[in-house]
Amino acid sequence: MYIHVEKLAQEIRKGAASVDMVSLPNYGWSVPGTLQEDLLSKMSAPPKSDAPLITSNDLAEADAFVFGFPTRFSMMDAQFKAFLGATGGLRRTQQLAGKPARIL
Repeated sequence: MYIHVEKLAQEIRKGAASVDMVSLPNYGWSVPGTLQEDLLSKMSAPPKSDAPLITSNDLAEADAFVFGFPTRFSMMDAQFKAFLGATGGLRRTQQLAGKPARIL
């Protein structure tokens, strides 16, 4: 995860935690990567976040979402696209219906 995205997420998290009756897990999540480690090192990619990897089940259990990701040519990154693509079962069964979502 890029540092600026992680910092924005931490600030949003602080704001949400300051609201009465809002319960948050003690961490944020990261999506699984799609590139091999040797390729990442050749690209001088930033170090991976120590945040746990999110799963479709985590989305099903959450009440709301705030997603953050770096953009490339004004598009979300491939890793996040792949993660969203893997949530088709949740959408088919309406498990995400009515849950507020935001993008930072």
